[in-house]
Amino acid sequence: MNKEKGAVIRLENIKRDFQVGEETVHALRDVSFTIHEGEFVTIMGTSGSGKSTLLNTLGCLDTPTAGEYFLDGISVRTMGKNDRATLRNRKIGFVFQSYNLLAKTTAVENVELPLMYNPSFNAAARKEKAIESLKAVGLGDRLQHKSNQMSGGQMQRVAIARALVNDPAVILADEATGNLDTRTSYDILVLFQRLHAEGRTIIFVTHNPEIAHYSSRNIQLKDGRVVSDTQNEHIQSAAEVLAKLPVEIDN
Repeated sequence: MNKEKGAVIRLENIKRDFQVGEETVHALRDVSFTIHEGEFVTIMGTSGSGKSTLLNTLGCLDTPTAGEYFLDGISVRTMGKNDRATLRNRKIGFVFQSYNLLAKTTAVENVELPLMYNPSFNAAARKEKAIESLKAVGLGDRLQHKSNQMSGGQMQRVAIARALVNDPAVILADEATGNLDTRTSYDILVLFQRLHAEGRTIIFVTHNPEIAHYSSRNIQLKDGRVVSDTQNEHIQSAAEVLAKLPVEIDN
């Protein structure tokens, strides 16, 4: 178990309302929780539970209607759009279901992207950091490969390397295994568990209840509210499951 560390995420009575015609939709209702450094948290919920709205809030892509959101000790809700964008770039590494890689650029160039907005990195430093990040996810031999030269699992590893390159306070994964076959999904879960073991803070938003077996904590949403928030006392090893799966032979 990770010893308790500082709060990376703190939500206090977060509400998010949307106006749809004459109706007000309450997407988030008084959501409060704290995520500490080094936790691996799954946020679960069916369609309409509010998890996409919560993801957008946590990712500084949207602002709450009411309540307070602190990211690595910084209050987000009253920030302007540009300040939120800067904070997002420095503090959050995103991993998406669809990878969101630029098709005609190499793995290194894709991973360099978040550093383009960081003036403390020149071109040489960006490339060095990107290569280091790709090696950390096992892609040291794919540095110059483009997206159409890689498998889905390799593309997701590039996306994870891109999320890591800025040394963010938190990795925010949105259905990060959703487009992958079973074996590749577990391969990516092995990587997430290793990053967690190294002390990374990970928030994995998913509708797949299986993912909760591999995280340290599970937050369940329903109708815009947190209905359960539990520690996982028996974390399963994705590597052990992967080892038992049959190896698929490509034709």
